[in-house]
Amino acid sequence: MSDNCQEPALIIMGKRILVADDDAAIVDCLQIILEDANYIVETSTNGDTIPKVKRFRPDLILLDVWMSGEDGRNICKFLKSQEQTKNIPIIMISATSYIEESTRKAGAEDFIPKPFQMHELLDRVERYI
Repeated sequence: MSDNCQEPALIIMGKRILVADDDAAIVDCLQIILEDANYIVETSTNGDTIPKVKRFRPDLILLDVWMSGEDGRNICKFLKSQEQTKNIPIIMISATSYIEESTRKAGAEDFIPKPFQMHELLDRVERYI
């Protein structure tokens, strides 16, 4: 690989991303993609998203809209209402593409419909980090 291909990785080294989705396969896939791009990744597959945000202090959150037991939009609204978490960019993801408008109303910076392309995901993450 040329040095030019490695330079962006040096810029993002150490940036922290929390991935919150109740589908373990999607969480695993996202974790592999993001760690391969040199991000530090923490995951949440159940109702512990808010406590993990407070402990992990991510630079960005990838948040599923339909979490088992919780609506990701409510999690987003809560995080955006708190002084210590309101400036963390949140990208919401969902297989239900017609709900994009409601994710914006919840305070999310962006929305990615599932299934997504790896390069699209990484482009969006880089935009907010």
